[in-house]
Amino acid sequence: MRGEIAADILTDFPERLTKLKKVTLWKAGAAPRAIEVRRCWLSHSHGGQAIFHFATSHSVDDAKKLVGFEVRIPLAERAKLPDGSYYISDLVGCEVVENTGAKVGVVRDVEINGENVLGTPLLVVALDDARVGTAKENEILIPLAQDICVKVDLVARRIEAILPEGLLDVNAK
Repeated sequence: MRGEIAADILTDFPERLTKLKKVTLWKAGAAPRAIEVRRCWLSHSHGGQAIFHFATSHSVDDAKKLVGFEVRIPLAERAKLPDGSYYISDLVGCEVVENTGAKVGVVRDVEINGENVLGTPLLVVALDDARVGTAKENEILIPLAQDICVKVDLVARRIEAILPEGLLDVNAK
């Protein structure tokens, strides 16, 4: 009613949203917009959403203009993660290689909520051209488990993996 916007929470650190003074709004096909946050609170009555009141939003009409935008925090202001935890954006684009040195492919995405036996995130890996013939499609899912992804080097953009036997054939997406 006063120009507030309800937003789905896609962070593991929702409490940080309430302390933001400025954010960037992103939408496909539109230029990113820096915007001042007048107030933000977490609402249980809105299904666990964050309610933002931006400085430039004073009415329902103002709020409607912001529908479909994503609220993003600058990379430099992200929360520090514990060892062994990674941001999806840091993993996407990493090269995956077997411990033998053979290139598997490149991480295209990470599935967090997918159902899998291990209950762990899955790397969606676009297979290297030389590997495409070994799988039914050109992507595979690799569990982001410590005993499979044995070395993650974000600086080198490289993940060393010990792939379970048959993974390239069975786990084609």
